[in-house]
Amino acid sequence: MSNGLVSGQAVSEITYIHIHECDHFSIGIFCFPAGRTFPLHDHPGMTVLSKLLYGSLYVKAYDWVRDENSSPRTNGLAGTVIDGIFNAPCEPTVLFPRSGGNIHSFTALAPCAILDVLSPPYSDDYGRPSTYFLDHPIPSLPGYALLEEREIKLQYDLVVTGAPYLGPPLDIAEEEEDVC
Repeated sequence: MSNGLVSGQAVSEITYIHIHECDHFSIGIFCFPAGRTFPLHDHPGMTVLSKLLYGSLYVKAYDWVRDENSSPRTNGLAGTVIDGIFNAPCEPTVLFPRSGGNIHSFTALAPCAILDVLSPPYSDDYGRPSTYFLDHPIPSLPGYALLEEREIKLQYDLVVTGAPYLGPPLDIAEEEEDVC
């Protein structure tokens, strides 16, 4: 930390700065030290806007291969949507519930930070839990992989520490409070 702000260069684990959450959306920033990975995970029924604020990030992203009548699942065939490196500054990305790379992983190639806006936010109570996956690329079918649900042991497989939001307070107008 310097001047009370979190920098990706000052953290040794992935750090999440929670900015705001209500029933309809959440806003936060993930700070990554170089070399840390956020494992392959999904955003069920959610739209996610992400913006790489600084640094360099490798992203691997999939969407389920499904027909018109299929329902969400936790195992099956997925097509690669993104397999590449993002360097700030770059355009924001948007993931939709069924497209855009809604199942993805991040690996920080250099210290970096990602602003995430999720709508609606994760909620076990409303059927929007986070599910983690292993991917098994199919050599005979380039660009596709079998995804298999996996259990994450948070204290070993994924360590995310929290940090306070020290920016200006959010000003949510009375008319907008109905949205939150």
